[in-house]
This record gives sequence, C-alpha cells and structure tokens, in this order.
Amino acid sequence: MSMRAFELDSRLKNDTQHVQSLSLCDVLLMNDARFAWLVLVPRRAQLSEIADLSLDAQAMLWREVHIASQALQAVTPCDKLNIGALGNIVRQLHVHVVARREGDAAWPGPVWGSGKAEPYADTASRDLIERLRIRMSR
Repeated sequence: MSMRAFELDSRLKNDTQHVQSLSLCDVLLMNDARFAWLVLVPRRAQLSEIADLSLDAQAMLWREVHIASQALQAVTPCDKLNIGALGNIVRQLHVHVVARREGDAAWPGPVWGSGKAEPYADTASRDLIERLRIRMSR
C-alpha cells in the first residue's frame, strides 16, 4: 500500500470552496450558484471507489453524507436531493449532494455537464457556507 499523502484533486480544488472538515470527509461547496451542491471528499489518498474504503469508513461516509444532506435541506429550498459518486472524470473518490428544485437550470436531468457554471458572488457563498457550517455543527 502506498504511503502517499492525501491531496485534493486540482479540478475539485478549482471548482469548490471549503465548507467544513468532518471526521472522514472535507465538505466542499461547488461554485455554481444555479444549484446548492456539496461535494464530500474522504481525506484518504488514492481512492476512487466507495468499495476502496473499509466497512467502518463506508459507514462513516454515509453518516457524513447524511449530515451534509440534512444541512443542505435546512438552509436551501429543495424539492429533491440528488446523491451520487460518479468519478468518470475526476477519479478521486467524492460524493455529490445536490439540492434540486423543480424547474432549476437542469431539471429534470442531471446537473453534471448541464450548461455553464455561474459562480457565486463572494457574499452569497460566504453566507451559504456559514449557514451550512452552523447546521453541520449541531
């Protein structure tokens, strides 16, 4: 097994803002104001599949997805949550949690590859991140 240190994929680093670190995952906000969209990345090097985690770590991942989902639903309007771990482009293990609204920019299709991202205004992302941190800390 490699002893390589965890490093966030550069594409995730460029497209997100840090929200909070949980026990296993860093929670990131996708910088696309069209969708309230979190990405959870386990801080483990060289993982690409959920099955690469131990069973205990898989259980922790799903607990943290639950925490992030609950926070997202509490602070953003939401008709449906989309949760997915695709990894077809960014191979580093990560889980998307997206709050969807009927009639949003991609509805009813997936958000991935739908149109051009619309970055948050600085104050809007700071406000959303703060509200998410408060909810996740409960």
